[in-house]
Parts: sequence; C-alpha cells; structure tokens
Amino acid sequence: MNRWTTLETADGPMRVYEAHPAVPTGRTVVVLQEAFGVNAHIQGIARRFAARGFLALAPDLFHRSGITELAYDQHALAMPLIAAIGPELITADVHGVLATKGIAPDRTAIVGFCFGGRAAFTAATATPGLAAAVVFYGPGIAAGPHAVLDRAASITAPMLLHVGAEDPTIPQPQVEEIDSVLTAADVDFEQLVYAGAGHAFACDARPHMFHEASAAIAWDRTYAFLDKNLPPTT
Repeated sequence: MNRWTTLETADGPMRVYEAHPAVPTGRTVVVLQEAFGVNAHIQGIARRFAARGFLALAPDLFHRSGITELAYDQHALAMPLIAAIGPELITADVHGVLATKGIAPDRTAIVGFCFGGRAAFTAATATPGLAAAVVFYGPGIAAGPHAVLDRAASITAPMLLHVGAEDPTIPQPQVEEIDSVLTAADVDFEQLVYAGAGHAFACDARPHMFHEASAAIAWDRTYAFLDKNLPPTT
C-alpha cells in the first residue's frame, strides 16, 4: 500500500509519502528528498525499499514553503528553499515523523539523496540510537551555510556515503575532509567514490546524470549495509 498522509508540526501540516511492505519486517527507512521535493523519483525509491520489507516514509521537507515539488529544470528555484531548511528544522521533521508513527530510532535507517543526503547526515548527528544512515551524493556537509561536519562526534549510527568522482558539488578536498573528520570522531563509516560518476548518478529520472553501473553497485551496497545494521525482526 502506498499513500500520502499528513501530520501536524509546529510549523503547520507536513505531507509524508508512505510505502508499506506487503509483509512487515519491523524496520523503517526515512527517505529524504532531492532538491525537487518528494517527486515521482523519490516515491519510486520509497517503493523500492517497501519491496524489500521496509516501511518507507518520505516527508515533504519543503512543507513550510507551500511548494511541494519542482521540475528538474527549476534548480534555481530550489536553492532558496534549501537555504531555508537548517539542521534544526531537518531534525524536527525527521523526529516528528518517527514520533507520530511511534517508531524507535533503533529500528530506523535514514537514507537521503542530494540535498536529502546532507539532510540524512544532519539527522544522524541528532538522533541517538539510529540504526543506520546512508548518504547519496550529499553536497554541503563539509562546506556551505548549513555545513554539519563539525557535528560528526554526535553520530552514533553506522554510515555509508556514496560520492561520484566527477561530482562538482562534492570536490575531492571535501571528500578527504569528510573521511578525516569521521575517522577522528570514531564514526563507523565507509565513504565510497565511484569513478566516472557525477552528481545524482543514481537518479534514473535524469538520464544525462544517471550512471547505471555505479548506481547498481551503490544500491547493492546499500541493501547489504541496511540488512547488516537493520535486520528484519520477523
């Protein structure tokens, strides 16, 4: 079953796309959107997780703006929306979803893409007991107005990061800095760099950016990582 629900927050209603597994396995994935909202691509990712037995929840992080979705050619319009969503708001939204659904962090993974990748990293710094976090090409972690790398010592969850070697939004010095800081903070992590892949390399809705071989490997590694750190209970 797939559906939209609405929950109340301190800043008004927030829509959440839910993809339910045919057979529940006692584990949840919070899917955090790219810069374009909870669009068909993100909904498809939620259903992908549901097919593997996860309850997948994709909150609309743009809910304060009144804008629910942008086209891929509206990147300029997305920038101020992203700029308005700092660490505290991201954390409030993720925690609000879990609290409303009565889901414990230790039965939850957070997986984010692009802007949502940075959001997943951010939420991981503020969610004790979280089972796992996966960051797909998240710019702005090490540099930018909402950089959160300085909060790495607060991460308790195992973390997997996927980065395209040709991604201009996450240049090599930032990749190295993330490695260094997470290592110094004793975070259980692996950061994987994919040769020939750029930004959004796992987004099959954007053929000019999609790197099929890298995407397939990244998804296989993500599934294995989640099965290890968030195994089914039933």
